[in-house]
Amino acid sequence: MNKPLLSVVVTVYNEEENIQPLLKATYEALEGIDYELILVEDGATDGTVAEVKKYANERTKLIIFNKNYGQTTALAAGIDMAIGTYIATMDGDLQNDPTDIPTMLQKAMDEDWDVVAGRRANRKDGFVLRKIPSKIANWVIRNTTKVYLNDYGCTLRVYKAEIAQGMGLYGELHRFIPVLAKEQGARMTEMDVKHHPRIHGESKYGLSRTFKVMADLILMLFFQKYFQRPIHLFGGIGLIAFLVGVVINFYLLILKLIGEDIWGRPIMILGFILVLGGIQFITTGIIAEIIVRTYFESQDKKTYTVRSVFEGKAVKSEV
Repeated sequence: MNKPLLSVVVTVYNEEENIQPLLKATYEALEGIDYELILVEDGATDGTVAEVKKYANERTKLIIFNKNYGQTTALAAGIDMAIGTYIATMDGDLQNDPTDIPTMLQKAMDEDWDVVAGRRANRKDGFVLRKIPSKIANWVIRNTTKVYLNDYGCTLRVYKAEIAQGMGLYGELHRFIPVLAKEQGARMTEMDVKHHPRIHGESKYGLSRTFKVMADLILMLFFQKYFQRPIHLFGGIGLIAFLVGVVINFYLLILKLIGEDIWGRPIMILGFILVLGGIQFITTGIIAEIIVRTYFESQDKKTYTVRSVFEGKAVKSEV
């Protein structure tokens, strides 16, 4: 297959009733575009696979997992298989509308954006269980990562292929894809997209995901600030703890020398804990630095990304 302009990656999990209308809507929306459609079936337990095989056309590929790995892993698998110049992602529950993809693709091409993210302008979800937690999560992520998007939960996005395939997706980091893209220096913009209420199937999201999102946010903040220099985090904490511990122990030593009984004082235990903890933090930072160097050097990875290279042409002298 020749390299298409666009690869569309759709994750599906127990979406049997949505497959036929999903494929029909996608084929109609992308008519006239050189594209491939990649469906990633994430360990479904219903008839999703059979429905895809029944209605898929020659542009459609289906990746079938042997079990449920989660949306992030499913997205990663689809993106890895994609061969298009641009990659679009969306959910398979019919809440995203594929008719938005051509407009987003055109915007990415005309204005040279690395990522065009969808923003659900009129979201059709429950207010208490979906909208409020999402708004809180968006606000927290936006103000802690300084990546200023309004809707981190919208899967409908268009990327340049090199950005999408360089993000290193794993775990449950799909909500933080804009942050991962920004770490590569991606230029991003948003545009309003349509959003539909779920008709078939059940939502896979809820309040139980809140704590997972907060834990992943801590990881993202570490990646943003200290991934390439972990000694700055662990070493800084370790030095402060060690120095405070030394000061406390020196103070206790003076008290001991002037004849006071210092045994059993809580501050003595605190001093020893701070000294030992400080040493552990410093050594952890050194080990983390070694691991980071191994990560980059063993795989010949670069610590930078080059957007483009310009070469000037020799100017002919006038006769």
